[in-house]
Amino acid sequence: MAKLVVLSEGLTGQSFDLKVDKTTIGRVEDNAFQIAQPSVSSHHCEILLKGNEVVVVDLNSTNGTFINGKQIAGEAVLKPGQTLRLGQVDLRLDDGTGVVTPAAAPAAAAKKKVDSTMVVPKGVSMEQLEQGGQTGFDSGKTGFSKKDNKTNKYFVIGGVVFGVIIVGILLVVLLSIGKK
Repeated sequence: MAKLVVLSEGLTGQSFDLKVDKTTIGRVEDNAFQIAQPSVSSHHCEILLKGNEVVVVDLNSTNGTFINGKQIAGEAVLKPGQTLRLGQVDLRLDDGTGVVTPAAAPAAAAKKKVDSTMVVPKGVSMEQLEQGGQTGFDSGKTGFSKKDNKTNKYFVIGGVVFGVIIVGILLVVLLSIGKK
């Protein structure tokens, strides 16, 4: 029996037996095979069993449906051993024999593309900001500088003026009550 096996890290080991003629795959619960991963569309694709063929139909997914790295438009045949990618999730069609077909061998041997996101180990400290960003970096200047916050100054001045007015009004009221 054919089944889809999830290859992506964090989801590895999940699989789904293709027992019926039509299987929906997507992020939400009403799919036959739910893959709760943000890059998978709510209703990403359908898997159709047509005789001995497994046909993948993209359902206008946001991040695309790919077979062995090639995006499909509409529908395409998925062969045992080939990789099906839905968004950022990789799956493999297993026909139950464990044999990888020659057509699928290059894809199975290909390395997964590594995420090129860089992690910066240290940000900018308050000390660097106070010094105008002159230290701690090879370039010598970061472009950061301590900003003069005029809004806070205006807020404090406004508060003082408002307080003086309130005190003045209270004095006038108290003096007028005292004269009666």
